[in-house]
Amino acid sequence: MDDPLHLVRLSRLMDVTAGRAEVVIGLIDGPLATDHPDLAIRSIRHAGQAAVCGAGSASCVHGTFVAGILSARRRTAAPAICPECTLLVRPIFADVQPGVNVTPTATSQELASAIVDCLRGGARILNVSATITHAYGDGARKLVDALDLAAQKGAIVVAAAGNQGVIGSSAITRHRGVIPVASYSRAGRPLSGSNLGASIARRGLGAPGDAVESLVPGGGTLRSGGTSAAAPFVAGAAALIWSEFPAAEGVYIRSALAATARGGGGVVPPLMDAWSAYQAIQAMKGGR
Repeated sequence: MDDPLHLVRLSRLMDVTAGRAEVVIGLIDGPLATDHPDLAIRSIRHAGQAAVCGAGSASCVHGTFVAGILSARRRTAAPAICPECTLLVRPIFADVQPGVNVTPTATSQELASAIVDCLRGGARILNVSATITHAYGDGARKLVDALDLAAQKGAIVVAAAGNQGVIGSSAITRHRGVIPVASYSRAGRPLSGSNLGASIARRGLGAPGDAVESLVPGGGTLRSGGTSAAAPFVAGAAALIWSEFPAAEGVYIRSALAATARGGGGVVPPLMDAWSAYQAIQAMKGGR
C-alpha cells in the first residue's frame, strides 16, 4: 500500500471535504517556513507573534513538515489533509540537531502555556509532536491542568507517542483527554521505533509514520516519518469530520475514531480508519 492516506482510509474522506475555516487546529511544534509555495497560507495564523525560521533551523524543518501534512495545498506532494481548516501555529521548542525524525523537546511548563494559548485562540484540535522533559513538580501540575482544561472545553488533543522504541507512557500519553498516536508502516504494522504501552493502546491510534512525504523550508519536500508524522493524520481526520459535523461534540468524534479503528491489542493501539469513523458519525447524526 503505497499511499499513506489509503492506509487509514483518509482519501475517501478528503474527497468529501477539505475542511472549514471554523475548525481550528492548534499546531504546537516548530515555526513554519511560510514562504513555501505549497502551503495553504491563507488558512494559517499564529498564536502571538510569528516566529522566524532561521537558516538551517531543524525546528523550522520539523514544524514545516508537520504543517504540510495538515495544511499543504491539495494536489501537491504532501498529504494536504485539511487545507481549508485554520492552522493556529504556536511554536514551542528551541532548535535541535538537524533531522525531521528527531522528536523535538520542550518542558512541561512550556507545553502547558502553548496548550492554553491555542485554546484561547479557538483551537478545537491540538496537534502535539514534541517530547516533554522535566515533567515533574510545578511544571507537571501545570501541564495536567492545561490538559484538563482542554478536556473541559471539549477539545481533542492528539499527541505523538514518541520514537524511543520503549514500552511505557508519559505525562501526555497517559492523560485521559489525549489521543496518543503510534507510527505504522505502509504494510499496516507498528514501526519498531514507535513507543507503545497500555495507555497508548487503550486510548490511542496508529497512523502512517513510514516514509511520509511533506514540505520543508526552501520550497522542497522530504520523506521522513515517526510518530511526529503520524499524529497529524489523526488530527487531520478529526478536523475533517468536525468540518462536516460542526455541531458534534469532541467526545463523539473521539469515540467514533476509537470504535472504528482496526487491529491493535496489548500495548499496540489500533490503526485509524477515518472513513469508517466519518460514517459512524453520519449514522449517529441521521445523515447530518
